[in-house]
Amino acid sequence: MALPGDAQGPVNQRIYRALREAIVKGLYPPGSPLSEKEVADRFGVSRQPVREAFIKLGEAGLVQVLPQRGTFVMKISPRRVEDGRFIREAVEVAVAGRAAERIGPAQLDAMARLLARQRQAADDNDTAAFLDLDDAFHQAIAAAAECPAVWQTIENIKANMDRVRYLSLAEVSPLERLIEQHEAVFEALRKRDAPAAQAAMGHHLRELTISFEPIRARNPGWFGAQDD
Repeated sequence: MALPGDAQGPVNQRIYRALREAIVKGLYPPGSPLSEKEVADRFGVSRQPVREAFIKLGEAGLVQVLPQRGTFVMKISPRRVEDGRFIREAVEVAVAGRAAERIGPAQLDAMARLLARQRQAADDNDTAAFLDLDDAFHQAIAAAAECPAVWQTIENIKANMDRVRYLSLAEVSPLERLIEQHEAVFEALRKRDAPAAQAAMGHHLRELTISFEPIRARNPGWFGAQDD
């Protein structure tokens, strides 16, 4: 594992992003131990930024520190998933409406290219690439709304949502259906139709309520109790 390619930001933030990505993508299943020393050695840093990254991972509901035992990857919290989905819908629906009022031709062209790459990822059955492009699409909408800081807020609340998305997503929510939902958002943005953009975004983000239970049923060992 390496630090994110960009050299921007404090080391602890870069370690956090690298570990978050690894946990979200399932490289560290629930119960996996994380050692400050081993992580520090892997990244070639002192323990202090690793300790700070662990604290942030704990705040995101990804790890738990057990006194005298160590730090362990947590099971996915259904409550955190639903809370994150609810907050994300409330924020991104508003962002989509604002983006429809402010988006420019260059931004629409960039989104069209993202959609084309999503279709290619779906054709290749490359779920990981598709999900990276999905994030890029939503981030582009936030940028078009001139709310770039919103995406950072969304990233902070959606870690458990992302873990669910990486568990058999293509079998439960076909990538083609997600692309159709993205296209509906894009078409509303292209027409500068704020109410339609908001409705399309809300419909898209409620997809997780449909896919959550089938995904949990297929991966019971990854999930905690309902109130965790």
